[in-house]
Amino acid sequence: MNYKLLIQYDGTDFHGWQSQEGFRTVQGELERALSLLERIPVNIYGSGRTDAGVHAEGQVASVELQREITPQKLRAAINGNIERDVRVLDVEVVGPEFHARYSAVGKTYVYRIVNAQVMSPFWSRYAHHEARPLDLAQMKAAAQVFVGSHDWTAFSAAQSDVEDRVRTISQLDISERLDERSHSKLIEIRVSAEGFLRYMVRSIAGALMSVGRGELDNSAITQAIAAGVRPITVATAPAHGLTLLSVKYDD
Repeated sequence: MNYKLLIQYDGTDFHGWQSQEGFRTVQGELERALSLLERIPVNIYGSGRTDAGVHAEGQVASVELQREITPQKLRAAINGNIERDVRVLDVEVVGPEFHARYSAVGKTYVYRIVNAQVMSPFWSRYAHHEARPLDLAQMKAAAQVFVGSHDWTAFSAAQSDVEDRVRTISQLDISERLDERSHSKLIEIRVSAEGFLRYMVRSIAGALMSVGRGELDNSAITQAIAAGVRPITVATAPAHGLTLLSVKYDD
């Protein structure tokens, strides 16, 4: 039977999603629990890899099991054999053609920034701290430069085994609210696309923060995308501020 899993995890203590020898990973943790259940090695496939320190509120995975088990019992069995920083929220039986990665048609990430002099301990694992004031209006205007189909060489990992670096961002929204828990401004950068390159969202977030600090303008971003060269003022934003919000599939 083929199962679709909805998963959340705090990425702080994981070396990313993908199994790696000698490191604790989300895929490795789940495969260990599933292999205990099946009594043979089991492979689980995620919608995509998240890097070390990146979190997920809506990661999706698929797994084929020989044993017939109800979704409720499978969820309980997995959660009973993994640590509390990763949880399977939902399980459903899907057709044999479903694959968490290859069936996905889009993803949405959010990058969170606490814009205040002091960083709340309640956000220190899940948001980036920016003490300098950020101009939200300028950031919102710059965000629209990123929307559309572009070659993202300037705003992704320099080393990559991907040949085609063109991706289409369908939506990029920036919001700000007063967060009661931290008593400070919380800025959220939400990015939706059919697919992402490594460090792409974190690089875009870094560029938007540079704009917010007055170090970069829209024309510099446009030139960087066209030339495939990142401006020197743009740093890749830290991993812990990034969360995979959701994965989209065709009905």
